[in-house]
Amino acid sequence: MHRYVLHNDEIQDAHAGGVSPGQVGFMNGWGVFSTLRVAEGVLFAYERHWDRMRRDAVRMHVPFPENAEWLRSRLQRLVEANRAFNATLRVAVVRNHGGPFEGPGIERDFDVIAFTADLTQWAPVRLGIKPQARHAQCEFAGAKITSWALNLTWNEEAHQRGLDEYILLNERGEVCECTSANIFAISGGDAYTPPLSSGCLAGITRALLLEEVQVAGIAVSEKTLFPADLEQADEVFITSSTRDVVSATGIEGLRICNRGNGATLLLNALCAYREAYIGAHAVL
Repeated sequence: MHRYVLHNDEIQDAHAGGVSPGQVGFMNGWGVFSTLRVAEGVLFAYERHWDRMRRDAVRMHVPFPENAEWLRSRLQRLVEANRAFNATLRVAVVRNHGGPFEGPGIERDFDVIAFTADLTQWAPVRLGIKPQARHAQCEFAGAKITSWALNLTWNEEAHQRGLDEYILLNERGEVCECTSANIFAISGGDAYTPPLSSGCLAGITRALLLEEVQVAGIAVSEKTLFPADLEQADEVFITSSTRDVVSATGIEGLRICNRGNGATLLLNALCAYREAYIGAHAVL
């Protein structure tokens, strides 16, 4: 994490206080968050991150800023304070009131907290499989909420076992997502990712590959996938705002093919899309 953090309207030193134990969002994980890529000082795909956070806030009864530019301007100040012009930025909006253990004297309905960190150079990943890790029929399935301890625990367990990530299956045994990424499988000229009905997060990079990024000869769409489909695919890769597109070199218990260059072509096209976005949204 970099030196300065955003807390509501203030840029503060990361060591400074300012969070009360009585803020129920912190004690209960009652909030929403998103992780953005900062590229050449631009908050990449900010509009999509804002829209998803706002939708999830409505679902989770989390008060949320009314104006997208209000939040963008404050995140931009944080980027400038940390000189984090090519970085990762995480922003959370947490609820301050509600429940039986609300602290006294808290006036704001919500708090905004954001910080930046250096980019990570991601290598190809080795994956494991975690059954019964998502409940697709839950009304909150796919919400990106600050109650993230399950994901962190599974991610830590994967690392302890020499893996990089777990593939999370839902109650029907369908492939859903990874602990911090969406997943795709390429077969021939088709790239498939699980539908939102699987319970997966509506990832921003996932959406860009489905809706914006185009590669000749590769059609990207949603499809229900099972582990056997990953084994039969030509390539398996994962996506996220921090990773972009990263190939999977292996999946524990499965034999995957690792043939073709579709993931590389999609990564190159995504990078080209980001460069165009930066050009259109450059900070003057």
